[in-house]
Order: sequence, then structure tokens, then C-alpha cells
Amino acid sequence: MRAVPIVLAFSLLAGCHKQQPRQPANEAAPIVEAGPHKGVDRSHKGSAAPDAAFDDPDGEQTSLAELSGKPTLVNLWATWCAPCVKELPTLSKLAKSRNGTLQVVAVSQDSGPHPSVVAFIDSHAPALAPYQDSKMALSGALGPDTVLPTSILYDAKGREVWRYVGDLDWTGPEAAKLLSEASAPAKG
Repeated sequence: MRAVPIVLAFSLLAGCHKQQPRQPANEAAPIVEAGPHKGVDRSHKGSAAPDAAFDDPDGEQTSLAELSGKPTLVNLWATWCAPCVKELPTLSKLAKSRNGTLQVVAVSQDSGPHPSVVAFIDSHAPALAPYQDSKMALSGALGPDTVLPTSILYDAKGREVWRYVGDLDWTGPEAAKLLSEASAPAKG
């Protein structure tokens, strides 16, 4: 039975290298800074947060809509994902430093029991609450090109600002510049 999680893990990792479909020559290609590769992806800008259900820290069902009202950084991660684990402490520091102005919601994609996710967060990123999406409903609703780790910034109205694919030092200058967009006035 252990082969199933291993096969699933390799399947998710294989998604990191999917090629994007080619655009016909007469159509403008969408503006994507990173696509499935590490970096910023603005191709979903303005999209509403999906209404997929996942578990809150108490193991009860919640959704991103229930968390709206202030800018929110949603991070999809898993305990078996080395880049995810690498960035968790910086997400924890970000959550602590921005408490009140930015919600940081780290959603584990692990299928194991919720107490194991709680213990992992407590030891690696104590300022984060242990959310879990064991059925991968949220990552599925975000699209087939969602790989781990992926972080999505939503504005206070629940509209996507950008996605960051890959790990990032969330306490560094690149992250600060990206996160400043959450409170920037809408253009247009």
C-alpha cells in the first residue's frame, strides 16, 4: 500500500514540468511571468478565490471565502516536499511580522491524519495555523498546473493578485516587493 503515496508524489512532481499548450500564431499569448516554472505568474490576476473546502486548524471545513476581508497569502505545501519545508520558517516569520495586515494561510496537501500536520507545523513554523487539504480540493480548483510549493496572494476582496511557484524567502526583499501589491490600488 505504500506504493500508492509514492506514485502520487511522483505524479505531482511530474506536473512541475508540464509544457503549456501552444497558442495559435494569430492569438496573443497570455502574460505569464513564470508558468509552471519557479517565479511569478499573473495569468490568473483578478480571478475569485475558489470555493473549495479544506480543513481549518480545528479540523472543521472552511474555505478561502470565509477568510476574506484582508489580504491573504495562501501557501500550498506538503511535509514530503523539500522546497515547501525549506520556506515554512520564513512564512512563519512573515505571519508573525504582518499579524493584522496580512493573513498567511499555509494549507498542507498531506493525506495523513490532521494531528500529524499540527505536529509538523508546531515544530517547523509555529506562527502558522495548521490548515489541511487532504483531498486536494483547493489545489485541484486552482488548476492542473498547480505544483508544490505554490503561494497565491489574494486582495481583501478575495481576488487573485499573483501566484508564486516554488519556494521563496518570505522575509526577503523580493517577497516584500511582491507583497506590497496586496494593498496597491487597482489599475484600470
